[in-house]
Amino acid sequence: MKFRYLGAALVAASLLAACGSTANPGETGTSGSTSSSGEASASAGTDGSTGSADQSPAGAALTLWHYWDGNNADTFQAMVKDYESSHAGTTIKLVNVPGSDLLTKLQAAAQSRTLPDVVIGDLVTVPRMAQTGSAVDLKSLIPDDVWSDVYPEMLKFGQQDGKQVSIPVSANTLAWMYNKDTFAKAGIDESNLPTTWEELTDACAAVKDKTGQPAFELFTQPGTDGEGVTWNFQVSLWQAGGEFLNKDNSAAAFNSDAGRKALQFWVDLVTSGCSPLGPWGEFEKGNAGSAQEGSWMVGIWKPQPPFDFGTAQIPHPADGQAATNMGGEQAVVFAQDAAKQHAAADFLTWFDSPEQATSWSEKTGFLPVLKSVADSQDYKDYVAQNLPELQPFVDALPTAHARPATPLYPQVSLAFAKEVEKALNGKSVDQALADAETAVNQILQG
Repeated sequence: MKFRYLGAALVAASLLAACGSTANPGETGTSGSTSSSGEASASAGTDGSTGSADQSPAGAALTLWHYWDGNNADTFQAMVKDYESSHAGTTIKLVNVPGSDLLTKLQAAAQSRTLPDVVIGDLVTVPRMAQTGSAVDLKSLIPDDVWSDVYPEMLKFGQQDGKQVSIPVSANTLAWMYNKDTFAKAGIDESNLPTTWEELTDACAAVKDKTGQPAFELFTQPGTDGEGVTWNFQVSLWQAGGEFLNKDNSAAAFNSDAGRKALQFWVDLVTSGCSPLGPWGEFEKGNAGSAQEGSWMVGIWKPQPPFDFGTAQIPHPADGQAATNMGGEQAVVFAQDAAKQHAAADFLTWFDSPEQATSWSEKTGFLPVLKSVADSQDYKDYVAQNLPELQPFVDALPTAHARPATPLYPQVSLAFAKEVEKALNGKSVDQALADAETAVNQILQG
C-alpha cells in the first residue's frame, strides 16, 4: 500500500481537531452543497460492496452524526464519498453536531423518535449513548476478522448488557514528552532516558539542580469535570497494578495497595518540587522538563515547536508494568430498519478495513484502531518519515487501558479528582482514597 504523505501543517491541523476542538453548528454533506435546512448528501455511484457479516446490503439512505471539523471532517467527507461511489444505492448524509451538544441533541432525538442511523462520538460517551435503549448490537453485523483485529481494550466501551453497541473508528494515547534542551542541561542522555519511577525521581533532582525547573508536570487541578486529573492518574494506577473500578463498574477499586502507591508517588513528586502544583500548561510553556501528553500534541507542535522536544514511553514503577490511557471516537448504530442496519454495518466494516484505516490514520494523525495497521511496516515507515515522535504513542497501544464503561463515569471522574487534589495539597493519601471511595460508591450505588 502506498501512502499519501502529509505535510506537517496538515497533520497539525487535524490533530488539533482530534484533541477536543468542535465544529461550528451546521450540517455538512458529502457533496459540499447545503440545503436550506443545512443538510446535504452525495449521490451514490457505481456498484460494489465489502459486505457485512450476514449479507451484502442492497443499499439505504443513512444519516450519520459526527463532531469532527477541519481536516478531520474534510477527510471523513471524502472517504464517505468514496464509499458511496462504489456502493450503489447507499447514500450517507453527514450532520455535523458540536461535541458539546451531541449527547443533548441525541437525547432529544430519542424522545422525538428521530434518532440518526449512526452517531460517531467520544468513546467515553458510548455508555450514555447506549442509554437511549435503541443502540444496535453490532456483533453479528460486522465480520469477526474486524473485531479480532481491533485492540480488545477499545471494545470495552461498547460492551453494554451483553451487546457490542459500538465499534472504534479512531484512537489516541498518552506518552511522555520532554524538553531536549532542559534534559541536556541536566546531563540526561536521550539514549538512556528514565524508564522507571525511581529513575524519574533521580532525573527530577538533576533537572531541579541544573535548571531550577520542575522536571515532570502533573495534572493537579480538577477544573469543572475532573477528567484531566483522573485520566492521567489512571496511568499511574494501572502501572502499579491497580484498577479504577471493579469488573462490573459497581464499586471503586482504587483504594488498594496499588492506589496508595500511585497516589503517594504523585504526592512525593509535588512535595519534592519535581512537579509543579498549579494550572496545567507549564511544560508546554517551557517551564517544566516533561509531561504526560496526548498523541495529538506531536502533530500540533511539529510545524513550529515551542522547543526541541522528544517522546518516549511513560516511566513506570520498577516492579510494575507499562500502561497508558486511550481516547478516540466510536460509532454507534441506531437504525431500527434491518436494511439500514446492514448498510451502516457495511460502511463501518469498510471504514475499519486495513486499507481505509491506514489512509484515515495517515491523513488525520489519529492512531490506528487495528493491530494489523499499527504493526505494519508500511505504517511504521510512514510514521518514521513524517512524525517519528509519534511512534512511542503507537507503541503504547497494546498497553492502553479502557476507562470504565459506565454512564456514571463523568460524575465518578470529578469526585475522584477532587480527592486527588486534596492529597496533593496535604491531605493524607489513605484518607483521600477512603473519601474518594465513599464518594464514588455513592454515585455508583445511588
